[in-house]
Amino acid sequence: MQKYYLCIDLKTFYASVECVERGLDPFNTNLVVADESRGKGTICLAISPKMKMLGVKNRCRIFEIPPTIKYIVAMPRMKKYIEYSANIYAIYLKYFSKEDIHVYSIDEAFMDVTKYLKLYKVTPMELAKRIIKDIFKTYGITATAGIGTNMYLAKIALDITAKHSATNIGYLDEEKYKKELWHHKSLSDFWQIRKGIEKRLNKKRIFDMYDIAHTDPKKLYKEFGVNAEYLIDHSWGRESCTIADIKAYKPKTNSISNSQVLFEDYSFEKTRLVLKEMVELGSLRLIEDNLVTDTVGLYIGYSKDIIKATGGTRKIINFTNVYSELLKVFLDIYDKTTNRNVAIRRIGVHFANVVETENVQLSLFTNQEKIDKERKLELAMCSIKHKMGKNTIIRGMDLEEGATTMVRNQLIGGHNGGK
Repeated sequence: MQKYYLCIDLKTFYASVECVERGLDPFNTNLVVADESRGKGTICLAISPKMKMLGVKNRCRIFEIPPTIKYIVAMPRMKKYIEYSANIYAIYLKYFSKEDIHVYSIDEAFMDVTKYLKLYKVTPMELAKRIIKDIFKTYGITATAGIGTNMYLAKIALDITAKHSATNIGYLDEEKYKKELWHHKSLSDFWQIRKGIEKRLNKKRIFDMYDIAHTDPKKLYKEFGVNAEYLIDHSWGRESCTIADIKAYKPKTNSISNSQVLFEDYSFEKTRLVLKEMVELGSLRLIEDNLVTDTVGLYIGYSKDIIKATGGTRKIINFTNVYSELLKVFLDIYDKTTNRNVAIRRIGVHFANVVETENVQLSLFTNQEKIDKERKLELAMCSIKHKMGKNTIIRGMDLEEGATTMVRNQLIGGHNGGK
């Protein structure tokens, strides 16, 4: 049976939500979603379609918008966007089982519609139109769609083909893909090919999908390793992964990461304080989820990329989730690798090889009574935070100058939560 997939995207989602909330048409309104309090250099999370038509680039910075353009600045409201996204997901559930839906991001989702075409007695195009119409009629949000005979082609039909369609819907099968997009430029327009990969391909005189498809595979494997397999398959429009495969996937190892862009340039000491806060949040998450780790990693990015990022990975002797033990390792990495004379702007912490506590054997060389006491205290803190709010109980360091936890506890995805 021929399979068909839909990939639906909510057009300029954040900006569209803000326009709808104001009773405005996003195609006739100049609006950007950005936090002006962060200065003119802040990135616009979204711009309305009208501003795109005026030549303003998506994800631009406020100072890059021509001064001749008058526009509305909307403060990001992540709670509101999540609410809209959840409501639109409910529309998908009217048509498909959740087992046939893969949410790719807050504004994008894949659906395996194969078995529903016969049920609804429609073509893939008719079904896509019906869902897009339902979304717009119910919430005023314009959606675009890609239809493909596999997930990759559905995504490419959305990203490239739909843009040139009066219906906002694109369709691709393998033959149509080769006929219409084999010589499309640039390569970075294709899903999962970033600018860096495109540059590496260009250096080898490979400029489009046709070139990839007709390049000696050994040459590609030598350059990209196992990832060459995806490049080769995608160059022919092939993709073996299905939504069922995604749902069934279980990673061999798990990890937890957290990163942030600091509000301003931070000194060595102020960043050290933020690191302590981030390790605490990671520790609380591990304890709450009954997980432990034996490998941690630190990333420090410097202001304006004056020097290369520093940090590193460290293996811990015993699996743990206790704050005091994790902090000792992180501070050791930080103090030994961080440049103390250059301002810092980005920081990330990583807990790797995460496993359930029950799967770890206790060590004879640790004070288990002391560890259990600290773990119980942190579990109590988690319980209070859940019931009363994240800022109900905090450490004294969270009140120090430069601390970020209390502010970030009010954010969603690093942005203003709003309502």
